[in-house]
Amino acid sequence: MNKLCSMREAISASVKHGSSLVIDGFTHLICFAAGHEIIRQGIKGLTAIRLTPDLVYDQLIEAGAVRKLVFSWAGNPGVGSLHALRRRSEASSSERLELEEYSHFGLLSRLLAASAGLPFWPLSNYQGGDIARVNPSIKTVRCPYTGRELATVPALHPDVAIIHCQRADAEGNAQVWGLLGSQKEVAFAARKVVVVAEEIVPTELIREDPNRTLVPGIIVSHVVHEPWGCHPSFVQGFHDRDNDFYVKWEDISRQPETYRAWLEEFVYGVKDRQGYLSRLETGLLDKLRAKARVCAGVDYGY
Repeated sequence: MNKLCSMREAISASVKHGSSLVIDGFTHLICFAAGHEIIRQGIKGLTAIRLTPDLVYDQLIEAGAVRKLVFSWAGNPGVGSLHALRRRSEASSSERLELEEYSHFGLLSRLLAASAGLPFWPLSNYQGGDIARVNPSIKTVRCPYTGRELATVPALHPDVAIIHCQRADAEGNAQVWGLLGSQKEVAFAARKVVVVAEEIVPTELIREDPNRTLVPGIIVSHVVHEPWGCHPSFVQGFHDRDNDFYVKWEDISRQPETYRAWLEEFVYGVKDRQGYLSRLETGLLDKLRAKARVCAGVDYGY
């Protein structure tokens, strides 16, 4: 089945007011293009889920799209704070977010439980801190084999998962290499999956290298071809991380006025990702484009 569509069509069909959403990726393969399209469509009341929410989630928060954040760490990696999140987390804020915090493994375990079809996931964790005390979703169970008391977290089924990958076919079979986040767990836990790819390739090419297929097309709802959809994040083999952007973001996002001006120019002021890319500084994409480092092929014959 050909599931190819535009980003606008994929978001409109999948993400609704009040949806729970994961835009996955771990420094690598973070689909900013999807976040920007959600903002442009004026979608509100989202429960935004992510182990490491960074700039794209902060932009969703500043645009008023997020009601609740489920997370385990948040920040501008290597630089500092997320200022929209900070402003809406302080006691004096009139637009306070609902926050639900876990350890990294605790939140991953919620996705593992959902992806495995289990109601909860046990883990030996949370004895050394206060997260379990302030998060009522973290409970305990007595191990029937050892008698130990274990922490548990409930399965988490996001309404929508957005997964960026290096290449996919039109059916949604998505291949990833390089640094992996929780894409697989998120995809199998979610009710709908949108795959966004740097390249759309024939299914025959996917089948020639099956071990790279992280997300199978059978669980995918929509496929979007969106080169450079992850800028300023990076995509292994395609382009580098725009480190200068992350550094500059500290000053851009610190004040609501400069934050709003950036959103107006780069999100509201363009109709799609191509419009966004056209407003980046001249020569930047050439500077970030990856140099070829090709791995030799593997013979899967028999």
